[in-house]
Amino acid sequence: MRSRFLAECGAEAPIIQAPMAGAGGVALAAAAIRGGAVGSLPSAMLSSDIMREQVGAVRRQASGPLNLNFFCHTLGDPPDDSAWRAVLAPYYAAEQVTAGDPPPLRRPFDAEKCAAVEALRPDLVSFHFGLPEPALLARVRAAGIRIVGNATTVEEARWLAERGCDAIIAQGAEAGGHAGWFLDRHRPIPLAELLPAIVDAVPLPVIAAGGITNGSDLVEALRSGADAVQIGTAYLATSESLIGAPHRALLGTAQADDAAFTTLFSGRQARGIRNYIMRELGLTPPAVPPFPYASAALAPLRAKAEKEGRADYSPLWAGAGAASVRTMPAEALTRALVHEAEAALKAMEEA
Repeated sequence: MRSRFLAECGAEAPIIQAPMAGAGGVALAAAAIRGGAVGSLPSAMLSSDIMREQVGAVRRQASGPLNLNFFCHTLGDPPDDSAWRAVLAPYYAAEQVTAGDPPPLRRPFDAEKCAAVEALRPDLVSFHFGLPEPALLARVRAAGIRIVGNATTVEEARWLAERGCDAIIAQGAEAGGHAGWFLDRHRPIPLAELLPAIVDAVPLPVIAAGGITNGSDLVEALRSGADAVQIGTAYLATSESLIGAPHRALLGTAQADDAAFTTLFSGRQARGIRNYIMRELGLTPPAVPPFPYASAALAPLRAKAEKEGRADYSPLWAGAGAASVRTMPAEALTRALVHEAEAALKAMEEA
């Protein structure tokens, strides 16, 4: 029940708490660390100053391994989103809102963020949507920080291994939030198929992600060759999660299993629970601007609804198993996952 790769970082459990923007933060990362896992901070939308503050806060609350997660997309010029705003115009009128200041963009890993990482020296840095440019990647490696890439296909896993990653996340189709694909196109592959294929394809520790919500799921991943697991959805219902009340209310209910990939909220495929605007406009409206610009036009609608306790225009990211998650503190959940897995392994040995 110990991951060799994560144990080298100081983790007791073979678990990385997933870095979920909008759900994860200081309290969740610190609690996961206290439970024996690797805690993670979603850093794609953080300034360097806020990143430093959050890392300092985690380290004051917990002693153990920390992962900082970044995106590696290409941020082109802002697109003409007039067609998208025209699609949303009837909803603006119905909600009696107008366009305001756009929300902060998800920015790719750059020299400024790299400098902050060099100074902060987290145990792990994980990258979504590929890897940063070679010079930045070399700086992270030179700082003695372990590098983790995210693969949704065997081809992506090989690409990441060839560029010097220390471990690879096998992100199955069951994973909530943004699919981290970066080669070819989005091809969601079930974890049961993807994990053993990547384990066979690359000589690196592989971390399984997607629909792992209990100890039995953890054991199944380890038996399929994973060195560790990354868990997100199970942590959504913890007391430290930052999700809103409407999102939280759906967890543990049958409706939480009604989820799908959509480009509607950001411009890239991400898995979330179906809500009003997804049913109204469909999962992949053709007018949606490219990632990460789609969220700007939706922002005033989302703000209005959330202020009134509705999630009609909010992304409700969740993976498979969201209908069976448990409400408890994150530290207790982490320990429960390990205890359940140990019990499952013992039962297998005695059978």
